[in-house]
Amino acid sequence: MTIASLLKESLQTTQKRLKGLKAEERLLWASQQFDSRFVATTSFGIQSAVLLHMLHSHEETSKISIIWVDTGYLPKETYQYADLLINQLNLNLIVVQSELSPGRMEAIYGKLWETNQSEDLEKYHFIRKVQPLEKALEQLQVECWASGVRGNQTNHRSSMTCLDEIRDRFSIRPLLDWSKKDIYYYMQEHKLPQHPLFEKGYSTVGDWHSSAPDGTEVSGRDTRFGGIKEECGIHLPGYLGDGI
Repeated sequence: MTIASLLKESLQTTQKRLKGLKAEERLLWASQQFDSRFVATTSFGIQSAVLLHMLHSHEETSKISIIWVDTGYLPKETYQYADLLINQLNLNLIVVQSELSPGRMEAIYGKLWETNQSEDLEKYHFIRKVQPLEKALEQLQVECWASGVRGNQTNHRSSMTCLDEIRDRFSIRPLLDWSKKDIYYYMQEHKLPQHPLFEKGYSTVGDWHSSAPDGTEVSGRDTRFGGIKEECGIHLPGYLGDGI
């Protein structure tokens, strides 16, 4: 059985239908379509509060499992922000981490983010992000997962639709067509707290060693990974495997 066979209509028809819905309606559709095999992911980054609040605000989606991939290298502000949102929104959180501790990984492979080599960053992201997420999705028998990605964030994301097949599952993006203004006004309307690093000029944040505030020459995703890569691999259709 293919993943596409889980849909009541063709993938193309479903994509068109979802495009015409509001973000909250897209989440409700996924919850009704996939039931207990639907989850969401979060990074507790700059704009994460919007998707988490949407899930929390509707009875049907309020208890959906939220997967947080903790790389072990997040800024202290992200851990503090996570605690704030977990308590404020009463999130059903599942924290997943790599089987390799940061110290063990560095002993075996070195500090992969310091080489300025694309392949080393891919290895880092596979070990600390993609592999732990894939293991969690497999254990939970997930058929569809939601994320807060937006189409104007990277070149790859601009090619996404609201629902795509990715690594033998569906990924739904309720906020795909939202702008920065949409995010801002939603947070203002619902009085959601900002990530502490937002006040320090960050428009996006991941691991402490691969994130930087916006500057005069670079901003947005160009501040991540030293400008070498736009994506960490979680939202890509394929990923590194054997040999790591």
